[in-house]
Amino acid sequence: QVQLVESGGGLVQTGGSLRLSCAASEHTFSMYTMGWFRQVPGKDREFVAGITWTAGRTNYADAVKGRFTISRDNAKNTMYLQMNSLKPEDTAVYYCALDRSLRFMPATTRTMYDYWGQGTQVTVSS
Repeated sequence: QVQLVESGGGLVQTGGSLRLSCAASEHTFSMYTMGWFRQVPGKDREFVAGITWTAGRTNYADAVKGRFTISRDNAKNTMYLQMNSLKPEDTAVYYCALDRSLRFMPATTRTMYDYWGQGTQVTVSS
């Protein structure tokens, strides 16, 4: 059973930055793609960014392109999400997820991911 643990959330002012981390319990050979999603109350969980573990291919939601950067450290089994120029509309619970299917690019649909972290709150004040 894979365990994913997020950290790094918090309260930040508009225009500020945060870096989220997601540590995975398994060795990287079994990890094909990881992603970040976010959710606000009353809305569906939406894709933010994804990264393939070996080739490092990335994709982003349009709302975060140019502001967020996803990366991974294979040796540490850890994925990161650097969030810059934060806006109040970025406020959400952020979840990391792992997809064990081999894909050319990260999937953007939540149902394609097999394991989820517990989430970390990001609040951007105006």
